[in-house]
Amino acid sequence: MMKKILRILYQPYKWLIFAPYLAISTLFFGSLTVILSVITNPRITSFICGTIWARLNGCLTPMLVNVTGRNNIVKTQSYVVVANHQSQYDIFVIYGWLGIDIKWVMKQELRKIPGIGIGCEKVGHIFIDRSNHEKAIASLKQAKEKIANGTSVIFFPEGTRSKDGSLGKFKKGAFKMALDLKLPILPITITGTKEILPTNTV
Repeated sequence: MMKKILRILYQPYKWLIFAPYLAISTLFFGSLTVILSVITNPRITSFICGTIWARLNGCLTPMLVNVTGRNNIVKTQSYVVVANHQSQYDIFVIYGWLGIDIKWVMKQELRKIPGIGIGCEKVGHIFIDRSNHEKAIASLKQAKEKIANGTSVIFFPEGTRSKDGSLGKFKKGAFKMALDLKLPILPITITGTKEILPTNTV
């Protein structure tokens, strides 16, 4: 009963405060990323802007993030990171709290979003056209050049968000890249984000 009441009370806050802040901060940090990537190291720009953007938006939601095992990550080692995908909030959690430089494998459609597309392109995130297998393979081949010297690539190997929280069937792309580049796989398990923002909700 209390959860239902809190969810109802949360709606005005979400639409009047959080949603506008998310839109404005995304445009701001996306634009800042474009500018800074020209005058500074794009890798540093990506890490700093991405972390601040994710933490600010994540903390604006009433949630606590608890990370275990991060001390096992070697900062100078590149990884193929694989994570389960329960919610859009997974992006905030990974970008804000993983603590390493990562390149996202993103849907081609995201390139068209103002503030996100050009900013992500400038710092080397990887766009995949999932409707065209040959183009997708070509994009992954180009991405291999970016994964070195402590820069890692992250995949949601399920390919989409889980509808009920269970782990879906994995696609092969992440594991093939790990074999091709002889890189270790860094597995991440995310729990709790489904309760914050379930699939098919806003």
